[in-house]
Amino acid sequence: MAQLMLLFFVLLAAIVTTPLAGRIGLPQPVLMTLIGIALALMPWVPNISLEPDLILPLVLPPLIYAAAQRSTTRYFKANYRVILLLAVALVLVTTATVALAAHWIMPVLPLGAAVALGAIISPPDPIAAAAVAGSVGLPRRLMGILETEGLFNDVTALVVYGLAVDAVVSGQFSTLEAAERLVLSAVLALVIGVGLGWLSGRVMSLLDDPTLQVALSLLVPFAAYTLAEEAHGSGVLSVLVCSLWINDRTVGADDVGFRLVGSAFWDVVELLISGVAFGLIGLELAIVLAEAGRNWTAMLGDAGLVIVVVVGVRLLWLLPGAWVTARWDRSRGEREEATPLSWRESTVLWWSGMRGVASVALALAIPLTVKGGAGFPGRDEIVFIAFCVVLFTLLVQGMTLSWVVRKLHLGRDEDAEDAAERQLWYRVSKAGLLRLKELAAAEDLPEDLVERLRARQTDRLARVRPDMYDEDQRRELKERVRQVRRFQEVEAEMLAAGRVEMQLARMEPGADPELVDRVIRKLDIRSAPR
Repeated sequence: MAQLMLLFFVLLAAIVTTPLAGRIGLPQPVLMTLIGIALALMPWVPNISLEPDLILPLVLPPLIYAAAQRSTTRYFKANYRVILLLAVALVLVTTATVALAAHWIMPVLPLGAAVALGAIISPPDPIAAAAVAGSVGLPRRLMGILETEGLFNDVTALVVYGLAVDAVVSGQFSTLEAAERLVLSAVLALVIGVGLGWLSGRVMSLLDDPTLQVALSLLVPFAAYTLAEEAHGSGVLSVLVCSLWINDRTVGADDVGFRLVGSAFWDVVELLISGVAFGLIGLELAIVLAEAGRNWTAMLGDAGLVIVVVVGVRLLWLLPGAWVTARWDRSRGEREEATPLSWRESTVLWWSGMRGVASVALALAIPLTVKGGAGFPGRDEIVFIAFCVVLFTLLVQGMTLSWVVRKLHLGRDEDAEDAAERQLWYRVSKAGLLRLKELAAAEDLPEDLVERLRARQTDRLARVRPDMYDEDQRRELKERVRQVRRFQEVEAEMLAAGRVEMQLARMEPGADPELVDRVIRKLDIRSAPR
C-alpha cells in the first residue's frame, strides 16, 4: 500500500508541477527530479522496489512512441547526417573516451566494465532534452536536432551496453561477433517495426471507433519493444520504426476522430509517464547511496572527473562537427536547415545533453555477479558515477540552460514561425478553393452556396496573405472579419447554452447518459478553436 501511495503522489506531482514549473522558471523534469530526491531523503518514505529490468520496458516504449508521432520518416531521411554525427558517432566516441578515462582513473575497473559505464552515460535522454529545451523557448530547428538525436542514440548505446556486460559476465569478447550483433539488432528491429506497424494499421482500419483505435495504439509500442527484445533486436528502434510507419502510412487525412482522441490521450500518457520517470531518478538516490555504502564520498572525485569527460567530449565533438557539415553543405551548394551551422547553436546543443532515466535503469540493471560467482567488478562505482552524471546534467545543465540561451540570444523566432504558419494556412485556403471549383464544375451546386463558400474561403486567404489585395479590398475584408467574429461570438454563446441544457438533461430521471454525452461531444467539437 505504501508503494501505491508513493506512486499516486508522484503522479499527482507530475500534474501539479507542469504549471508550477513555468511560474517559478524551472523546467518540469528538473522540478520532478528534485521532488524525487526530497522524497528519497525522507526516512518515512519507502524505498521503491521496481525491478531495474522493468524500468526501460515500462517507460521507454510509450515515450518514444509519443515523441516519434511528432516527426516523419522524410524528416529523418533529410537529417541522416545529424543522426550519424550525434546519435551514432558521438555515442561511440563518448563511450570509448569515458571507458579509457574511467579505466585510467580506477585501474581496478576492467576495460569491459568501463565500456559498460561509457555506454550507460553516453546517450542524452530524448524526453529530458526535449522537455528542458522546449521550456526555455529554443528554435524549432534546434529542438528537431535534440529530438532526432535522442530517438536514435539509445539504439547505439543499448547494443554497446549489452555487448560490454556480456563480455564481463562471460569473460569472452569477439569484435566480429559484436559487429554482427549490432547489424542484426538493427535489421531485426526494422523488420519487426515495419511488420507490426503494417499489422496495426490493418487492424485499426477494421475498428470504426476512435476510442478502440487509440486503445490499440497504447498496446503497440509495448508489443514492438517486447518482440524486438525477445528476438535480440533493438526494442527502441522497433518502437520508433513502428510509430513512424503508423503515423505516415496508416493515419489518413479523414481520420479526424482518431487524431482528436489520440492527441489528447498521448499528451496525458506522456505527461504522466515522463513525470514518473524523472521522479524515479530522484527516488533512486536512496538505493544508490545504500549500494555505495560509506564509500560514496570517496567516489565523488572520480565521478567529477567522469562528468568533465562526458561534458567536454560533447563540446569538442559538436564544434568541429558543425564546421565540417557546414563546409560539406557549401561544397555541394546546399544548406541543411537542421544542421547546426554556428558556434552559438552548437554551444546550446552541447549544454542540452541531459541524461535521464535510461542511464539510471541501465546502471541498476548491471548483474550482481559474473560467471563463476564473483561480484561484477566495480558495480558500485559504475552505479554511483552514472547517477552523479545524470544528476549533474539534469540539475546543473537543466537549471542553467535558459541562462545560456539568453546570453547567446538564441530564443525562438516567433515572427518566422508565424510567417511559416501563415504560409501553411495559405496552402490550405488555396486547396479548398480549388476543390470547390472542381465540385462546382462536376455537380449542380446552387450558385448562392458556391458564392458563400468562395467568399468565406477568400476571406481566410486574405487574412494570411493581405498583400494580395489593395487598400479598398483590405478595408472591406476587415469589416467582414469583424462581422464574422461577432457571428462566432454569438454562435459560441448559443452552443454554450446548448451544453448547459444537455447537462440538465443528463440529470433528468430516465435520461440516457451515454446518448447525452454523445450530443455534448459533438457540441464540444463544434466549439473547439479553429
